[in-house]
Amino acid sequence: MFWNTKNAGKMLSAAVIGFSAILAPVISSSVFAQETAATFDWTREDVSKIKMNEENTAPVINKEELEELTEDFLVWDTWPLQDRNGHPAVVNGHKVIFALTVPSDVIPGKRHDTAEIRYFYAKDGKSWQLGGRLFDDGKALGSRQWAGSAMIDKDGKVHIFYTATGRKNEKKLTYEQRLATATADIVTTNASVAFKNWSEHKIILEPDGEYYQTESQSNQGESSYAFRDPYFFQDPKSGQEYILFEANSAGTLSERACQPDSSKPYNASIGIAKASSDSLTEFEALPPLLEANCVNDELERPSIIVKGNQYYLFAKTHHEKFAPGLDAPEGLYGFMSGSLLGGYKPLNGSGLVISNPKDNPYQAYSWMVMPNGTVISFVNYVHVEGKDIQQIGEQTPDYQKDHFGGMLAPSLKISMADDKTRILHEKKQGVFR
Repeated sequence: MFWNTKNAGKMLSAAVIGFSAILAPVISSSVFAQETAATFDWTREDVSKIKMNEENTAPVINKEELEELTEDFLVWDTWPLQDRNGHPAVVNGHKVIFALTVPSDVIPGKRHDTAEIRYFYAKDGKSWQLGGRLFDDGKALGSRQWAGSAMIDKDGKVHIFYTATGRKNEKKLTYEQRLATATADIVTTNASVAFKNWSEHKIILEPDGEYYQTESQSNQGESSYAFRDPYFFQDPKSGQEYILFEANSAGTLSERACQPDSSKPYNASIGIAKASSDSLTEFEALPPLLEANCVNDELERPSIIVKGNQYYLFAKTHHEKFAPGLDAPEGLYGFMSGSLLGGYKPLNGSGLVISNPKDNPYQAYSWMVMPNGTVISFVNYVHVEGKDIQQIGEQTPDYQKDHFGGMLAPSLKISMADDKTRILHEKKQGVFR
């Protein structure tokens, strides 16, 4: 059912690492760490255990009852400014969130082609005001920017991690994805929040072809590719700092063996890299925390929290990203381990934590779990009369705009007890705490 294109116990000498860093631009920003980790395989057997019930199915969303963050922009993937320990930060009384945005007249199905990060702030954590575009004009890397994370350290310096997609000023849209960072000072008044004194933007990680699939490997017969969504994490047990990210298992389609054979293109993974500089501008690639070979092709926006002595790893995925023969909902999926770098097992036996209801299967997406169990997301497509996501994309611009939310969804509260979770209740729209 699964293939293995890497040797997880491989040890590289310092000379080889240095030589590779010089001659191979694809890993110029990172080297393989001399560590080993037991990558967890999420299997078809695990997914086959999924059962939707009241403990994992979200309430139906009625977007007409909700408020837009702003009438000028569509909003989707959203994340808070966090303290180094992962908790949502409060800066001089202000809470700050970041989101992928496009002008509201953009067709929802085309929004990823021109995405920019904007920020919002609120003292009460719910009456969000638009602060503006996060990055100065022309300074961000890539032709557009996709999701990431944001951390503020004790001296008030904000570290932004994001996905640089494509290349700046490219004439034809490309889907190259690299992990990038920049820092800024946060400046507040009683009524405003701004970011000043930006550093130079820097690429911190690119796929290596050994643990993580490169775009050229993906192009040999596959239709999708992922190396994105950097999430900053400080391990409270060791103090070591990392980024997690969405990726694909290394190798080409021809190197794989799956049953059924039609599941060969499905090779999602959750990657991790260890910080090797105090500035958080250099990282060492480690073996993936999780692979879903022959199972799933996109495990998006991974994040992790620690509760008690356990690590809870979360990612989101679409119904259509599961391999043929698997029937699993659009949802938030999770895994638990007593160790950061290995030993994970699916929460609730299958991995399913939150699913959209069957009669509104695309109502929300991009769930993110806060340390207190609050789960945020955005309103995706609602009340689509049985259409799948491809059929939605084939509808008229007016249809897409009418059915797309482009706003924060009502938050949810979940409980986590060992390897079991359940939805406790719905919270107000856009609540992060």
